Amino acid sequence: MLPLQLDKVCFSAGGRSIIDHISLEIGTGPRTILLGPNGAGKSVLMRLCHGLLQPTSGAVLWRGAANGGRPRQQAMVFQRPVMLRRSALANITYGLKLAGIAPGERELRARDVLEVVGLLHVAARSARVLSGGEQQRLALARAWALNPEVLFLDEPTANLDPGATRDIESIIAAIHASGTKIIMSTHNLGQARRLGDEILFLYAGRLAERAPVDRFFRQPASAEAAAFIKGELPWQ
Repeated sequence: MLPLQLDKVCFSAGGRSIIDHISLEIGTGPRTILLGPNGAGKSVLMRLCHGLLQPTSGAVLWRGAANGGRPRQQAMVFQRPVMLRRSALANITYGLKLAGIAPGERELRARDVLEVVGLLHVAARSARVLSGGEQQRLALARAWALNPEVLFLDEPTANLDPGATRDIESIIAAIHASGTKIIMSTHNLGQARRLGDEILFLYAGRLAERAPVDRFFRQPASAEAAAFIKGELPWQ
């Protein structure tokens, strides 16, 4: 599927410009972090890349073609994941069924990934009664079971306590190590340092800066990024 290319992508809603002429290319390998204050356009840009929203103008291309990715080659996990009215195990096997995975393989794959994320003991429990941290681990397991080439993560720890956040970050690192490209949004500077290889810094709907994570934090090239790192940049 990769590279993912954005060509002068704009998105407006309610008469307001949310994404303003963003052009970039994202390739395989490094973990890409979309960083910026609340209201910068991170979540909207993620949805545009994943295909949940269509640009007002410009184009989103996979390997040079619009709409080029098969559904199971990419997955997305949100801040507040939607849990089906099913068991934790069935939440995963249902997604595998939609992806066309053979019946005999679904439960085996689902149990394997539940074990990796530490939820095998709640496989039969209703997903909707799990804690917030458990639901987010289940959402990651559900996505990981599909073996996506690209995994989009939209602030996946924003509503979690520090312990649950550590668990989620460990799972994200494992998914990356398995060969899946991670594209993740956050406004948490510490998390960006821990999980990122490159930073795309968004401000007011624009791509203000792109840099390797070490250089971004050591020597930001834009005034907006420098202010954000110092905690001096107002949220939009």
